Amino acid sequence: MKSRIADSCVCCDSKDFKKSPAILMPFVAQRAFDWKPVEINKSWGLKTIKNGMAYSICNSVLCSNCFHLFLDIRFSDDEMGRLYDHYRETAYINLREKYEPGYKTRNKKLNLGYQYLNEIENFLRPFLRKSSAILDWGGDSGKNTPFQSACDFLHIYDISQRPVVGKAVRIEKNQTQNTKYDLIVCSHVLEHAPYPGDILSDIRSAMNKNTVLYIEFPYENLVRTTKNKNNLHRLKRHWHEHVNFFNERSAEELLSNSDLEILKLKKLLTSGESSEYVFQIVCKLKNS
Repeated sequence: MKSRIADSCVCCDSKDFKKSPAILMPFVAQRAFDWKPVEINKSWGLKTIKNGMAYSICNSVLCSNCFHLFLDIRFSDDEMGRLYDHYRETAYINLREKYEPGYKTRNKKLNLGYQYLNEIENFLRPFLRKSSAILDWGGDSGKNTPFQSACDFLHIYDISQRPVVGKAVRIEKNQTQNTKYDLIVCSHVLEHAPYPGDILSDIRSAMNKNTVLYIEFPYENLVRTTKNKNNLHRLKRHWHEHVNFFNERSAEELLSNSDLEILKLKKLLTSGESSEYVFQIVCKLKNS
């Protein structure tokens, strides 16, 4: 059983890290654990605890080897299921709007989908022999999958169970090993994952020597703009759905430890209304 509180770096497995106190954002705490913030006042009769708002406590952890920044709490499968059940549907949106006013408006923009799919496809083309058979691991509804209109079929594996669009077909994890895929996409998944190496291990089992794996995750502004990386854990005071803040080195460590060879890594400023920096990585099985 995986540890509830990380005892080593989730990218390079180093046990040399630093910690600093932080809070788990109320939306995540309630969805995953049913923990709600509470106001402590004199009616509680506490003698050694000061009055004020109480939130869920956690730690920001910084690996001293690869400088991966991550939340110390590692969610279980059941907790991940509760957190992402019917992802960005009515109950999810309403609870998040309660804690984070303005989220409904932001969600409408997110539902427009990626505005830079052409850039992803152009990045991938030099490495693909063909893109007839695609698996999107954590692909939500399939609307953001590259080459979706040109492929013969598109399989989606995702824990959210949202309805899929177009030619996409939802499958279970144990079905991913039954098809030879030209392209596997794992986009904006690993930053959410308590143990990203486990996901990559599952994905490897669905790959063959010709399969291309495309990985994308945020290049978080905190990591990108902080010059003194040794202080990152002190600067990260709250945690939301992204429990991993990658840098180039931690990404390389994670993929190498997962027996994947990086063919190209690129930092991209995405286009569209909600532009952000992301890492784009294309890789294959080592020695394939």
